[in-house]
Amino acid sequence: MKILSTNLGNPTTFEWNGKEEQTGIFKYPVTQPLFLEKSLVQKDTIIDRKHHGGEHKACYLFSANQYPYWKKKYPNLKWDWGMFGENLTVSDLDESIVRIGDIYKIGATKVQVSQPREPCYKLGIRFNNPKIIKEFIEHAYSGTYVRILEEGYISAGDNLDLIEQSENSLTVKQSFEVIISRLKDPKILQLAINNLSLPAYKRERLKKFL
Repeated sequence: MKILSTNLGNPTTFEWNGKEEQTGIFKYPVTQPLFLEKSLVQKDTIIDRKHHGGEHKACYLFSANQYPYWKKKYPNLKWDWGMFGENLTVSDLDESIVRIGDIYKIGATKVQVSQPREPCYKLGIRFNNPKIIKEFIEHAYSGTYVRILEEGYISAGDNLDLIEQSENSLTVKQSFEVIISRLKDPKILQLAINNLSLPAYKRERLKKFL
């Protein structure tokens, strides 16, 4: 896997239910290296700090391999990397292989896969179509958040080198599906609950379905 694009966003104002709101989901490629801090990407915009940023959502990665699928569905949009609000657009990121808890070396940093991205209404704002929320869930290739184990700079062209694979086999895709779906596979559910790299509040919610 390799970083194809590093992306940052500025505050964007939109109207929602008759009120003005702001979002940082409108991210675009930048040429300078990004500095990954423990709880965020330096110089990025985070409006809703309750649901974005923090230890378990410090940086968001999305797979460049998924772009052709979405471009075909939304051909009239002005496409560029960062369309999904990702800080890092990554080649060959496969959520059906990458595990929750995997640790990667990227540039000067060390990161750990922490949880899938669950879409909110702001993705619909970015695509100018609320139906993408349902489509995104059904497609089930969510990208992934990472926690920052070692801070540092990263750049486009940097490789993602797996330095430690999680012993728990729960993949990002499996975790997304078990979190989102109403009917939960008991084996995957148990894997998720036992995976200590998944945030504790996620695991506690899942225990209710045992």
